[in-house]
Amino acid sequence: MPDPRRTAAGGTPTAQGARQDALERARAYSPFLRESAQSLPELAEIFVSMGSDAAIAAALQARGETVDAELRRQRAGVALTVALGDLAGELSFEQATRHLSDFADEAIERAVEVAIAERVPGAAAQGIAVIALGKLGSRELNYSSDVDLLLLFDPEVMPKRERDDHSEAAVRVGRRMVELLQKRTADGYVARVDLRLRPSPEVTPIVLPINAAISHYESSALAWERAAFIRARVCAGDRRLGEQFLKAIQPFVWRRSLDFGVIEEVREISARIRDHYAQGARLGPGYDLKRGRGGIREVEFFAQVQQMIHGGRDPSVRAPATLDALRVLADGDHIPRETANALAQTYVLLRTIEHRVQMVGDAQTHLLPLDREALDDVARLHGLPSGTDLIDQLVPHVDCAERLFNSLAPDREGRLSSDPDVLVDELKELGFADPSVAVKRISDWRSGRARSLRSSAARTAFEAMLPALLREIASGPDPDHAVNRLADIVERLSSGINLYRLLEARPQLARHLALMLTYAPPLADMLTRRPDLLDGLIDESSFALPPEPGPMAKLLSAAMRGESYDRALDRARRIIAERRFALGVQLIAGHADPLDVAMGYSNVAEGTIVAMADLAAAEFEKSHGRIDGGELMILALGRLGGRALTHASDLDIIYVYDAPEGAMSDGKKPLSATDYYNRLANRVTAAISVPTAAGPLYDVDTRLRPQGSEGMLAVSREGFLAYQRNEAWTWEHMALCRARPIYGSPGARKRLRTEICDVLEARGDAGKTRSDAARMRDEMARHKAPSGPLDIKLGPGGLVDLEFAVHTLQLVSGKGLDPRLEHAIGQLATDGLIDASFDADLRLLSRMLVVMRLVAPGSNEPPEKSRALVAALCGHDGWDSLLAAHGEARQRIATLWKSVRDAQ
Repeated sequence: MPDPRRTAAGGTPTAQGARQDALERARAYSPFLRESAQSLPELAEIFVSMGSDAAIAAALQARGETVDAELRRQRAGVALTVALGDLAGELSFEQATRHLSDFADEAIERAVEVAIAERVPGAAAQGIAVIALGKLGSRELNYSSDVDLLLLFDPEVMPKRERDDHSEAAVRVGRRMVELLQKRTADGYVARVDLRLRPSPEVTPIVLPINAAISHYESSALAWERAAFIRARVCAGDRRLGEQFLKAIQPFVWRRSLDFGVIEEVREISARIRDHYAQGARLGPGYDLKRGRGGIREVEFFAQVQQMIHGGRDPSVRAPATLDALRVLADGDHIPRETANALAQTYVLLRTIEHRVQMVGDAQTHLLPLDREALDDVARLHGLPSGTDLIDQLVPHVDCAERLFNSLAPDREGRLSSDPDVLVDELKELGFADPSVAVKRISDWRSGRARSLRSSAARTAFEAMLPALLREIASGPDPDHAVNRLADIVERLSSGINLYRLLEARPQLARHLALMLTYAPPLADMLTRRPDLLDGLIDESSFALPPEPGPMAKLLSAAMRGESYDRALDRARRIIAERRFALGVQLIAGHADPLDVAMGYSNVAEGTIVAMADLAAAEFEKSHGRIDGGELMILALGRLGGRALTHASDLDIIYVYDAPEGAMSDGKKPLSATDYYNRLANRVTAAISVPTAAGPLYDVDTRLRPQGSEGMLAVSREGFLAYQRNEAWTWEHMALCRARPIYGSPGARKRLRTEICDVLEARGDAGKTRSDAARMRDEMARHKAPSGPLDIKLGPGGLVDLEFAVHTLQLVSGKGLDPRLEHAIGQLATDGLIDASFDADLRLLSRMLVVMRLVAPGSNEPPEKSRALVAALCGHDGWDSLLAAHGEARQRIATLWKSVRDAQ
């Protein structure tokens, strides 16, 4: 909020007028600032005439006979000049707190140096690190605040006297540092030091060995300690040592698996604070700006809870400062922008009024005065007429912060009854026409048959989320089926507490889970194996389609960087599973067109191949080196080549390599080019396909390579092209119509694609091509009959007939040689070789295939109760409408294929 300004004749504020007004308010309403201005008149004059920056710079030039005196005189000057700049509106809240924090950093650094040098003259300030926590850690220090510090030492490095015990020497240095900062002398003090945030402060020394500290945070730290370390940074001493510690405890602070239990723990902390400070909990005279309801602490906790929930998966939200945290949480769509803005405004106002209260007497207080006259003085220092006006200004902001903080955890009322008769009625109210199956399952779960419900915390979280989930299940077409699928998850999980807490904290996820249980068996199966997959659906950013293959590969490579090979494979599998799972949820929830989801599946797969090939190549090179002038290329074929994968698609690929004749690798174990690239190709296939502890990834099919399963896994470019020109069958060239180089240098991929097109354009014998294609299609029909009238691929007029027709036209004409079928149809239509309307038929059948692979895996006909959803996802009002459109498309495609195969 801008402070009032002294104005010039025309009514416009003047800088000097605003400064003079600030100085007068300080003298009138703040005894501490009045005395400071009297004792440091030169700084007050510089402030009025030259501004805040000049005054603060002058304050930092103060000198003293000793370090103690010098730091205290500098602190007195900084306290005066920052306060005046704040009151004049020249310094924003963030600028004021940064100046205070920067001075504290410098003072602590000098105190550490002096404490070490006094004990071991000439020794460098190493082996002891100062970790700033709290508001100093986030560089938003209060006007009159403690500095929360954690002191660590490394016994191998810290300077000490010859006979000193390491721990005793470290404690002596720590005590001297604290004395230099907080001992009051004739010149005042520098900073009050609080070391109580260290582990078990009642029994541990004030300076901890770094290994003992790491062990504590890895094994037995509490939720509030996680929150504290969001704002941790090295502020003084041995920075290498401090950074080593902070890096080691990163997994403790930022947990990859979402833990919504942190909400409950933080709420309990807040409740204890509210109870302890009950007198100042409600807004009015005596209100506790820090700990009261809707106060500073609750705004900070709101941001920190969101950071702890999301920060393990999204490093962008790990900002230490509260305002920065709110901003990046909104940028990442983790909280609404209006929520972030409202809390930011509240935080700045509360912190600013807190500063006014502290400026009155340089006291570490957060309370609005109970005395009305004293409250009026605080208000007037701020530039308001009275304390009543100050309270009125705070009311909407405090109410907003309290409401938002209270919204963190859902209402725990409304649990389902343990009485079976009452439970039946409750389930009917939720929407179950016949609740018998649900009643039996719930009774089984409560009887202790489910491993995931054996702890009291898990049972509490489960019971809290169950009503909302069952309400969503009851609204679906087959509640009994969904409840039975839920039983598979509940009874197979070894621990379900995080899943249940997540569903409790994010009720909208209940709808997505109900959809999976009702309509998508593959997603339910994935969730049974990895319940943390639901973590990725907690906000709207989950429903953005994956990036293109290049950025996707970079994302995966960055996630695997620095890990061992096996851990990198696990890490990649987790990320890829999350992406594929999210795509499936997007599909059944109607968030994306099935064709866009198919493209998303393809982009994830292609990015995976590139990242895994790079990873495998780097690992392979450790033993076998590289081949100068050689490289591996990967061709995508089939639906991968056409960028139209489904949830269940295999990856059809061919490995091709290029290398100088007679080339050998330059590693410890050199190999010829043939052996090198075949072994590397095998390594890449394993990286993509072999299950690890994190689960399976993709099935890879390499049988489309020259000579099929009997041929070498990787073939030279010359050998591949010679085979395609001289030996390949027509069906191999049809497969090659969808070949797309996806791995290798850009130049090599472009050249290989051009050479493939040259091969396909040179076929020439149209009659033989049609005859071979017809014979192949008949042979396929005999050996792989359609499973029913809704076999989207194999039945008459299905996708296979359309692919055969398009590929035959491509080979006969040498035109439209684009691996994406929709693009090929468009190009062939431009040349008058096919009707453009077949693009719509392709899109309809492709949508149906993508949806059916998820809704009806292993079958070509969806369950009756899923048909309305399938129709809607394919763009039709009902199942009958979809069937009619499907039949018409199949008839047109069957006619097209017949005309293409029989043409002369």
